[in-house]
Amino acid sequence: MGTKAKAIRMAAQGGPDVLKLETVELAAPGNGEVLMRQTAIGLNFIDVYFRDGSYALDLPAGVGAEAAGVVEAVGAGVTEFKVGDRVAYGGSAPGAYASHRLMPAARLVPIPQSVSDEAAAAVLMKGMTAEYLLNRCVAVKPGQQVLFYAASGGVGLIAGQWGKHLGARMIGVTSGDKAALALSHGYDVVIDRKTERIPDRVKALTDGKGVAVAFDSVGKDSFEATLASLAPRGFFVTFGATTGAPPPLEAALLQKNGSLYYTRPTLATYIAARDDLVASAAAVFDLVGKGIIKPMIGHRYALAEAAAAHRDLEAGTTRGSSLLIP
Repeated sequence: MGTKAKAIRMAAQGGPDVLKLETVELAAPGNGEVLMRQTAIGLNFIDVYFRDGSYALDLPAGVGAEAAGVVEAVGAGVTEFKVGDRVAYGGSAPGAYASHRLMPAARLVPIPQSVSDEAAAAVLMKGMTAEYLLNRCVAVKPGQQVLFYAASGGVGLIAGQWGKHLGARMIGVTSGDKAALALSHGYDVVIDRKTERIPDRVKALTDGKGVAVAFDSVGKDSFEATLASLAPRGFFVTFGATTGAPPPLEAALLQKNGSLYYTRPTLATYIAARDDLVASAAAVFDLVGKGIIKPMIGHRYALAEAAAAHRDLEAGTTRGSSLLIP
């Protein structure tokens, strides 16, 4: 006997209105699979890329890469989880916007007692992004000056707290009244991208030296400013493109700007191996459980309101993490 689930599906890629609530029939979990009843679903900007066609997708398709919930059934060969276990995932194939989901057990992580389902869904994917960026892509060191864009967004708020925990001086970039939010989440200072020239402000804050690392999720619109904000031998980490892809980069440009390092990492690579996934999730949940990272859930939407959630996400009106509640 299968399970009936409510799920957001799309028959074509495009604007938010392509997202439709449907009833789907799920089979019993197969070999290595788990059936989850999902209690909280995290929204991430990558969901927009899959919806609008920036990323290719076989259609029709589901949407969403992150959720938390409870195991309702396990398939053959699953030994790590049992019925009733609280589990979460982040960075999965699209399909998280649903009341129930079949998931490979190998891509699930346990949620510790110290972390609620909503907190897990709000922080796991964004937290693992912060973890790999600050710990493994570039190992941020105490005393380093770090520039982080979208400081008041879901990843940005976690990164601010994590960077402060590591002893870095965190310089955030955001706009308007969102600055106070970033300052309350670990940032030492915040630059207003709408009213200030970022490289000039960075140079003033760093005695003309520039920052050791810049984490840029904006892309096209921020590329020149980021390049001009780095210290010699600095690290330019471009990990998103909310304003479009950054321009093609010639190696000589890195040379001319002070022998810079340039990388375009992705979470999928850093959690591809199960050991890396489990370790990254454990690091996130450890800091949440200790109160070092305080999840901020700015918005909750019903599952049927997925289109409205995407409109808010694209308009930049959300703060912190947004959740869909099935």
